Amino acid sequence: MKQAILVVDMLNDFVTGALKCDRGLAIVPQTARLLDGARKAGVPVIFCNDAHIKGIDHELKLWGDHAIAGTKGAEVIPELKLCDTDYVVPKRRYSGFFHTDLDLLLKELGVDTVILTGLHTHMCVRHTGADAYQLGYDLIVAKDATDSFTQEDYDYGIKYFVATYGAVITDVDSLLRDWHVQ
Repeated sequence: MKQAILVVDMLNDFVTGALKCDRGLAIVPQTARLLDGARKAGVPVIFCNDAHIKGIDHELKLWGDHAIAGTKGAEVIPELKLCDTDYVVPKRRYSGFFHTDLDLLLKELGVDTVILTGLHTHMCVRHTGADAYQLGYDLIVAKDATDSFTQEDYDYGIKYFVATYGAVITDVDSLLRDWHVQ
């Protein structure tokens, strides 16, 4: 099993900006621990980041301007310490796979299992997971490194992952133990 971490939309606009999610703040420490451990264990860290084109992207009609490419709002939150060894895949839709090179990158890295983290469990994380599943990847969801606007949305997303994709739901401590890092 070769794993990679997909960090979905842990951007300034989602955590503290235009589409601020207070619950997103709560997962920052655990997500940072997970990413630090992954880097130490040699597990690739891939950021799947909204990078919208103002006035064009379909998603902006529903959600308004957010994570516009080239703005501070579209940058990874500083607490996650984007490193030179990390990968960044810009996206213009919910899924990190839709019209991006994420699948190619994962295949070139030899990955067969993705660990999903980020925002929002019922939306962008879910759609990224759906495409990963359809492309043949096994799914793991780090339950304490994902969240949504509400508890109901989060619970719905987690239940959907299990029922629809047979995803393994685990936590950061378990993943770090599996990699023999703390």
